[in-house]
Amino acid sequence: MESKLSASEIELLQQLSGRRETLEVRERAAEKQQALLKAAEARIDQKVRELKSMQATIERLIETYDEQQEAKIRSLVKIYENMKPKDAARIFEKLDMETLLLVAERMKERKLAPIMAKMDPTKAKDITEELAQLRQVLPASAPPAKQSGRG
Repeated sequence: MESKLSASEIELLQQLSGRRETLEVRERAAEKQQALLKAAEARIDQKVRELKSMQATIERLIETYDEQQEAKIRSLVKIYENMKPKDAARIFEKLDMETLLLVAERMKERKLAPIMAKMDPTKAKDITEELAQLRQVLPASAPPAKQSGRG
């Protein structure tokens, strides 16, 4: 049995065939696009991992550097704590405030006090004010903040 298709049926089948090809082309393009997106996402994920690794390395290096700097300052503190107060005072008076505070802030009070007593009163006053600011000293009349027992 042979079935004959009308011209309109043939035209409709040709249109459907054309649409199917168009859809297949679009699907392949979408699949290609999706593959490209996945590849880009993988590259971005790799870069994020690399950046996190670099960040951790930098943080370790900064920590090591800070520890080394602190060790150098502690060494200076020991030197000044072991000097005669008048000799240390003479040097303290010539140091810039930033360096002086780095050392004085870490010194034992019983070692720093005789040094400051031998210093020029103006410089000693300036150091005292700067140390007070660093230590955020509360005025004597201000009671310490109480924490509430409620939670």
